[in-house]
Amino acid sequence: MKALRIAGLAAALAAPAIPCAAAEQVNLILNWTPTADHSPFYYAKSQGWYEKAGIELTIEVGKGSGVSSLRVGSGGSPFGIADLATALVAKSKGADVVALMSIYANTGQTFYWLKSYGVNGPKDFPNHKIGNPPGDASRVMWPAFAKAAGIAPDSVSFVNVGPTAKIAALKSHTVDIISDFYNEHDLKVIEFGADLGYVNWKDIGLNPYGNSLIVNGAYLQKNPKLVEDFVKISQKAYAACVTDVAPCLKALLDQASGLDKENQQRQWERIKFLMTDEFTTTKALGWIDAERMKKDYELVQTYLGMEKPFDVNTAFSVKMLDTSIKMDASKVKK
Repeated sequence: MKALRIAGLAAALAAPAIPCAAAEQVNLILNWTPTADHSPFYYAKSQGWYEKAGIELTIEVGKGSGVSSLRVGSGGSPFGIADLATALVAKSKGADVVALMSIYANTGQTFYWLKSYGVNGPKDFPNHKIGNPPGDASRVMWPAFAKAAGIAPDSVSFVNVGPTAKIAALKSHTVDIISDFYNEHDLKVIEFGADLGYVNWKDIGLNPYGNSLIVNGAYLQKNPKLVEDFVKISQKAYAACVTDVAPCLKALLDQASGLDKENQQRQWERIKFLMTDEFTTTKALGWIDAERMKKDYELVQTYLGMEKPFDVNTAFSVKMLDTSIKMDASKVKK
């Protein structure tokens, strides 16, 4: 009997192990280089939340919302982060993209300049140079801003400036104006003080949804459960970072070099403001409102034109969101 038990044990040890189900390789392409607004993805990854759901996540540095929209729309990356109006432009050109969660419920698009350069507002933009990367959302949407501001779209010239070189370009007078997200506001206030001028697009009546989580439409149809898990995990991570950003920034700084912790903390305070509206606080964190989407579609159609018109309701879905998770407005500084 003992010999049989030993033989059975030996046979069990010799038997091939049944492999665990392989995790799905998933890529997320950012809109730009990693900063505080991306920290929840790094935090959720560091906590193993995606892995637990069978998702092996790779986070890819981006080169603009135009680029990330096209990458996701062509199937080159299942998920991405993109300015939502820019994603609508891409969709009209055939990109298969669907927005699943707003990160910036308010537009972060802002233009900055130095008053000493003779610029005091958008009316002074003509005959000046604007510095930003070629794939930048504000460059894609520039015609909308120009018309809303009452200036000719071709009255300015654009200069290619990398995301991390904008302040230096403005300081050296290589350019007269730069575009940037509002979450970077404090860094420019510290650098330029009272000489700094700025206008957020919302100030001239343009408030399209900003950075949002997008997915490839075909991938969504093929992998609905995985996509839902990804959205809910990401939503949970953003809520956790609103409550306590310290571990989220640690996860970001552990993976992204060259970032200043204090600057990222200041950014996060601005980001929480951009995340907050009547829908994210009452419906769900990340909620995308159908009526606002119609207005965003009309904005793109009016100012940029649609190469191929489409039903805006096919461009977003809130079905994946966990409605029990809401934006906590009490955490936002006025």
